[in-house]
Amino acid sequence: MRNSTIPTRSRRLLIGCAALASLGFASITQADTLEKIKNSSSVRIGYANETPFAYTALDGSVTGESPEIVRKVFERMEIDTIKPVLTEWGSLIPGLRAGRFDLIAAGMYITPERCKQVLFTDPHYRLLDTLLVAEGNPKNLRSYEDIAGNPEVKIAIMSGTVNLGYARKAGIKDSQILQVPDTTSQLQAVRSGRADAAIGTQLTMKGLADKAGDDVEAIADFKDDPSRAGYGALAFRPQDKALRDAINAELKQWLGSEEHLKTIEPFGFDRSNVTDKTAAELCGA
Repeated sequence: MRNSTIPTRSRRLLIGCAALASLGFASITQADTLEKIKNSSSVRIGYANETPFAYTALDGSVTGESPEIVRKVFERMEIDTIKPVLTEWGSLIPGLRAGRFDLIAAGMYITPERCKQVLFTDPHYRLLDTLLVAEGNPKNLRSYEDIAGNPEVKIAIMSGTVNLGYARKAGIKDSQILQVPDTTSQLQAVRSGRADAAIGTQLTMKGLADKAGDDVEAIADFKDDPSRAGYGALAFRPQDKALRDAINAELKQWLGSEEHLKTIEPFGFDRSNVTDKTAAELCGA
């Protein structure tokens, strides 16, 4: 039988060629999505229904702070069409990585854990959290620690959010946590009594309270560690660095401008939410 073993020298040459081909393919892949978007003049965005970050309006259109920023930025890049893809929050990163859409435009917070899975632009806002509770705050809840200190209290948390980690770190047991897919479910849980509180951004919880009328309220004096402030950004697949960098460059020129502030004003944001933090800082790079 003939010896089919490849000589060592030839094997090294093949390995070297394969490595170079791999590097070349990675470079092409990085440019591919950006070029594809430019050529088709359209981009697909993944979003989850969360007011005021990204949501479906009553007329069926998709709006919110993040989609409107995307529209303005892509207008500057002469990209005409935005194609929204509705996704549960916990499925946004898997959906992005699977190629269901080109970027996440949902007000997603930058965290070191998420930075291992996706690329972020620099953040376009900074925001703190608060609790949504029954009117009058009957359990007197004003912090994660208040909930941890009463094992009978239950809190509704949207699956896949940073709040789940914050709650556990504060000592809240899993038996106290009701994980739900979206903010509407958080509101329903509090209104029905299945949860004593829900946690989310100040703007989201205030929006839910306004929507619900007199049944619930977003507390104004939530006590939280300032280091837990959330920094929201657009997210991309790791191989789409060229696309992320192109959008980041546009954002750096535009964020904080009068046009930007006018764009985000309808959603409750203002100049106080603008930040000079970078994704590299927040990712821990």
